[in-house]
Amino acid sequence: MRSPDPTRLAHSRRGAGPPLVLIHGIGSRWQVWQPVLDELARHRDVIAVDLPGFGASPPWPDPGPGVRPGSVDHLADRVAAFLDALGVSGYAVAGNSLGGGVALELGRRGAARAAAAFSPIGFWGPLGRRWCQLVVGGARTAGTALGPALPRAFAHRVGRVALCGVFYGHPGRLTPAECVSSAAALAGAPGFAAARSAFGDWQLHPAQPDGGRPGRHRGPGALAAIPVTIAWGTRDLVLPYRSQARRARAALPAARHVALPGCGHLPFADAPATCARLLIETC
Repeated sequence: MRSPDPTRLAHSRRGAGPPLVLIHGIGSRWQVWQPVLDELARHRDVIAVDLPGFGASPPWPDPGPGVRPGSVDHLADRVAAFLDALGVSGYAVAGNSLGGGVALELGRRGAARAAAAFSPIGFWGPLGRRWCQLVVGGARTAGTALGPALPRAFAHRVGRVALCGVFYGHPGRLTPAECVSSAAALAGAPGFAAARSAFGDWQLHPAQPDGGRPGRHRGPGALAAIPVTIAWGTRDLVLPYRSQARRARAALPAARHVALPGCGHLPFADAPATCARLLIETC
């Protein structure tokens, strides 16, 4: 059996203009960006990827010594290799949650010319990290356990609010089909366990001198020299807004920090026009 091509990721590409790469969070897939794709494609060459082990992308190969499978470093390596194989350079990058950490890491390395992150990981203390792991792990367990009952539950607004409210500020606006497919992607992602376990391997720290990739704490690196936007939904229950945003401002004081009132952890369906505008302005 052939091993997966390490440079190949499932993706959607549309539009024309400067390249903009979109990276989803843990348990998700490129379709989470659907509410903003049409508007972004009017201005950019948009490449929305499925990370290895998520969506339609195959699980990753062995990352090699010194790189933990599913970590931000590992996923950033894979995205960079994919874009290089695609012949894409001079790109801006945006990410959500785990993908926000990957986007910031690509910017920190100097690989991206601009970076935007919505509710990114890496700005937590030990309790915040464990809370995030608990929430996403619980959502995956619930989706797996409820399985066949989910279409019936999501057919009603109260079911969508009850089961999707942890991720969205306005879950009642979602369609039943969106909820079912997202729950199936979360429950079936083979890369979930490794990525969740590696959450604590990457953190931006304001006082840390930047010395490459060996340690858990990283300085801002090239992020200090490129346009950066960090956005947080004020109703984010996965990475609570007040504490996470405060740490992000301390770690990246030169970045643009934006609050998204009434939005959850996945703000694109909650406020698509605002999210698209922030992406276009930053990237």
